[in-house]
Amino acid sequence: MAEITAALVRELRDETSLPMMDCKQALVEAGGDKEAAKDALRKKGLKLMEGRVGRETTFGRFGIYSGVAEKRGAIVELKCESAPVAGSAEF
Repeated sequence: MAEITAALVRELRDETSLPMMDCKQALVEAGGDKEAAKDALRKKGLKLMEGRVGRETTFGRFGIYSGVAEKRGAIVELKCESAPVAGSAEF
């Protein structure tokens, strides 16, 4: 079994933006193989999303862009489940 170093966990966290403990657990289960750990995290995320399918997304933000020099524009709407998430800086 490969040694799971803090640097390896940090690399996986930087690449996936997932919590450190989730990354460490995935690396342990994958025997230190970073690509296998990513695949395991992806599958875990899909299972989690299946449980959230019926939830209502009534909060969110939208952004509008209008070009000055070019005749282009866009409207983007991003929805989430709760007001605190919609108000966070990261969202």
